[in-house]
Amino acid sequence: MPRVRYFAAAAEFAGRAEEVRAETDLDDLRATWAREYPALGRILPRCAVLVDGRRTDTSTVLGDDTLVDVLPPFAGG
Repeated sequence: MPRVRYFAAAAEFAGRAEEVRAETDLDDLRATWAREYPALGRILPRCAVLVDGRRTDTSTVLGDDTLVDVLPPFAGG
C-alpha cells in the first residue's frame, strides 16, 4: 500500500504527517482526500503532489512501495 507524507498546511488539514493508504491510483487517492479531509481537498489543486519524487498532475498507478508527498504552496524566500 502506498505511503503518503503530508507537509506544512497539508499535514495540518489531514491531521497527520504520514499515513499508509489503500488506493491504487492517484485519481482515487485525490477523491478520497477531498472526501475524508475537506480542508485538504480545498487546497489540493494548489498543492504539488510527488509520486516517488516526481511531480505529477495525472493519474498514476500506486504500488505497495510507492511514496506520495503532498506539498502545499510555501511562502518565504
